[in-house]
Amino acid sequence: MDDEGQTADDNEHGEHEPESGILKVFGRQLKRLREWAGMERTEFGARTGYSPSTIASYEQGRRIPPPEFIDQADEVLGAHGVLIEMKEEVARARYPAFFRDAARLEAKAVGLHVYGTKAVPGLLQTEEYARAVFNMWRPLLDEETVEQRIRGRLDRQNIFACSPPLPTISFVIEETVLRRPLGGKAVMRGQLEQVLLHSQRRNVEIQVMPIEREEHAGLEGPFTLIETREGRRIAYVEGYKDSRLHTDRKMVRELEEQYGILRAQALTPRDSLAFVEKLLGEA
Repeated sequence: MDDEGQTADDNEHGEHEPESGILKVFGRQLKRLREWAGMERTEFGARTGYSPSTIASYEQGRRIPPPEFIDQADEVLGAHGVLIEMKEEVARARYPAFFRDAARLEAKAVGLHVYGTKAVPGLLQTEEYARAVFNMWRPLLDEETVEQRIRGRLDRQNIFACSPPLPTISFVIEETVLRRPLGGKAVMRGQLEQVLLHSQRRNVEIQVMPIEREEHAGLEGPFTLIETREGRRIAYVEGYKDSRLHTDRKMVRELEEQYGILRAQALTPRDSLAFVEKLLGEA
């Protein structure tokens, strides 16, 4: 994921991944159902609110259809849930292949612990901040990819609205991340406000790692720890072009140990809240 910026989570390198197998399968099913219903693309598009060219791109697996289109298409074509059953897999196609499993695990986690070093972690990002992150990536991402990545990032934040039991979520964020005004001062001000809002959630703790600390347990870079409902413990380690999930218990335990020490070295949640409020006052 590079869950924060644009290195792994959304690392498209200017490339788009519509060749995902699920998109081709969905597209073929969509076309078949439309033809069985005796509809031309023009009529089908008019009934769902999409242009014939957009319908064609969905059928050819070149674009990722939004969830609301899938719901409409299933109803209009009388598909009886055939298309809706693929909605979750289609949604994951918005992420690079190496992040799709992480996104699935993240969405269903009972415990999620994020160490952020490059940018504000994706789960905390505002739309404006995320847009700034994606727009500054080089080589440039095309506009459609930018919009899909933003939507995917914001949809990941549904984890905060999960039905009880709520997942336990924590963040340790480097002070430099909160001082770097990505997107400009106005965007950063909104982002700091968002961090404060999330910090008030009962199941969320946010801590800041001050620059002045003389000891630091996490110099090797960002990572995320995930605990599943079944009790599995998994680590997602972010690296340039090589982000991956780790299930090996030795590796995961080492990162859990690092994270525990990082939390002890960082400001307390209460002091971190005061620190972010101070930054907001300076913004």
